[in-house]
Formats: sequence, structure tokens, C-alpha cells
Amino acid sequence: MKTGIRFLFLPVLLTSLLMILSACGDEIDSNMSEPMAGFEFITQDEESLRLDDLKGNWWIAYMSYTDCQTVCPRTTVNMVEVQNELKKDGLHPHIISFNVDPDNDSPEDLREYADLYGVDQNSWDFLTGYDFDTIQEISEGSFDAALEKGAVEQISHSYMFYLVNPDGEVVKKYNGMVSEGAEELIADLKSVMK
Repeated sequence: MKTGIRFLFLPVLLTSLLMILSACGDEIDSNMSEPMAGFEFITQDEESLRLDDLKGNWWIAYMSYTDCQTVCPRTTVNMVEVQNELKKDGLHPHIISFNVDPDNDSPEDLREYADLYGVDQNSWDFLTGYDFDTIQEISEGSFDAALEKGAVEQISHSYMFYLVNPDGEVVKKYNGMVSEGAEELIADLKSVMK
């Protein structure tokens, strides 16, 4: 009788152990698979940043602009939370904010915006130095997200956060407007970066 119980317990123990070990791996549930378009743009510090500079590392992307009165105040606050939470664990993924109003947002404007939100600019760049058509192509091609100029001087753009793998592939998107999206992004980055 005791031998039978041991044989029943052994498969349960092995299954539990496999579940725990697989949860510790570097795989995440992907909901996207888009190649990141190559780019070379200007940061808030007026330095050049290329896609090739980010290759080999996990990084995060999202869209914003300084005069946004709808989604950007919320998504930027949530992204600052992501950055701060990851820093507690010694993780510093690069964060890229693709500016969707490059005709109006200068590098100086972007520096002021970053300072306003308390961004740690050591691992976060706000990009500009391109025209609207270029960022529209990136939004639609790499992030599968519409980008349109609105009728009331606001720009309709994605409120999602995007996780890009070391090969330059956009592998997952998260709702940047809600804390649950930020929490999921944090959990996934802890999984793949530790």
C-alpha cells in the first residue's frame, strides 16, 4: 500500500517541479511578432540613436508627445513606474519614446518633458528628428498601430507599451493606460532579464 502511494505521489511531484522550473525560464507569452524597422534618430540630448545600438538587449517602446492631453500623461506616468520598479531589482532595460509630433517637439522640449515626469534619462530616450510620415510608417509597420493627426490639434496614437527582444523583434504589447499592463510588462522583463 505504501509503495502504491509513493508511485502516485512521484508523478505529481515531478509535474509540480516541471511547472515551477518552466515558470523560471526566459519565455513569455508573445502576442506579436513584428520586425522593428531600422532607424537612426535624435534623442533629447541631441545624440544619434540607431536600432543597431539596441540590438542584443531587451527594450521597451511606446509613443508620446509633449502636448498630448489624452493618453500620454497616463502612459508616461505608468512607464516611469515600470522603470522605477525594475530599478529596484537592478534591471535597466532601455526605454524608447517615439515622438509622434516631431514637427513641434524639439530635443529641448523632450528634455523638459522628461524632467517634468521624473524620468531617469540614463536608460530612457525620447526620439525625434524625423517627419510625421516616418513615424507613421513605424507605428503601422512595426507596432501594428494606427497613427493619425486629429481634428482638434491632438494626435491619435497607440497607448500600448511594446516589448522588443534582443533580435529587434516586437514580441508583445501591453495596455499602457492601466496598472495591470505595466505590472505584466514588469513581470515579463523580470523573467527574461534575470
